[in-house]
Amino acid sequence: MKIKDLRSLPNESLMVKLSELRLDAAIERRKIAATGVASKKVKIREIRRTMAQVLTLLSERGVKV
Repeated sequence: MKIKDLRSLPNESLMVKLSELRLDAAIERRKIAATGVASKKVKIREIRRTMAQVLTLLSERGVKV
């Protein structure tokens, strides 16, 4: 997701997006643990990057996570 799109979201939506991303990251980690092979390394990287962007926006806005 683009940072421009994330900036337009309210704080509540960002918190929901963050929880969804954390769940997706956990699922991907379990897949790697079960199979020993990452299905899509790019997907994991995108999830982590978007999580960092959301956390940065929330900290800029002064929201405690």
